[in-house]
Amino acid sequence: MTGVSASTAGGAHAGGVRGASRRTPAVRQAGVWNIANILTMIRLLLVPGFVALLLAEGGYDPAWRALAWAAFAVAMITDVFDGHLARTYDLVTDFGKIADPIADKAIMGAALICLSWLGELPWWVTAVILGRELGITVLRFWVIRFGVIPASRGGKLKTLAQGTAAGMYVLALTGPLATLRFWVMAVAVVLTVATGLDYVRQAVVLRRAGLAAERAARREAAGAEGTVGEVGPAATASEALVATAASAAGRAGRTGEVPPPAPGREEGQDAAGARQGGRETRR
Repeated sequence: MTGVSASTAGGAHAGGVRGASRRTPAVRQAGVWNIANILTMIRLLLVPGFVALLLAEGGYDPAWRALAWAAFAVAMITDVFDGHLARTYDLVTDFGKIADPIADKAIMGAALICLSWLGELPWWVTAVILGRELGITVLRFWVIRFGVIPASRGGKLKTLAQGTAAGMYVLALTGPLATLRFWVMAVAVVLTVATGLDYVRQAVVLRRAGLAAERAARREAAGAEGTVGEVGPAATASEALVATAASAAGRAGRTGEVPPPAPGREEGQDAAGARQGGRETRR
């Protein structure tokens, strides 16, 4: 006995818990209004402004095209910084996860569609790039319950090539620079197709592995249920024997009778005694 009352001990324990709770820092959740999400929203707001600048004066005025290129460049720069800031300073939010890819595809899609509308970029190039982005989005939902496919170096190069090529087409370039932008766009298309096929391969492998793991888990669960079913009848029989013995003991206690001995070793001992008595009588 220590002589410490329960109330004193309880108060000390409660005080310790309160002190610990005061010392434990609360986990701060990132709010929607943070610098990463603000940059993403700026990129979304730049899309209609970029389209208006690119198509101003029929879409062929070099001055308006230069302003459109500036808006496009700002959007591409914010795309680089918002993700970096969100990961570095733990500013990842559900809004950012949804809005960031939408903003990326919106600015690039707007540039490609406008350039094809103006006749400066073949429609099949726009269809390949946007079709790939839409297909990858569908694949993400197809395999999301099995895991997430991380961004690859090829995917980052693809994004850089697409942004550079689209930006060069937005500018009213002539001469060797116009030829250079053609080859940059060709590299972007090749990387778009190659990384898209690689993403499909990774998605198929991830889905197969996830389905195999689910089948193995179901087989293991079925085996565990079968084992429980085999053990169940034996346990039930044991419980019935115990219940029968308890019932017999209860009746003997009420009537004063001695319950009959359980079969087994005692019967063997009685039979052995009878045989011994018989031998003594014969002698």
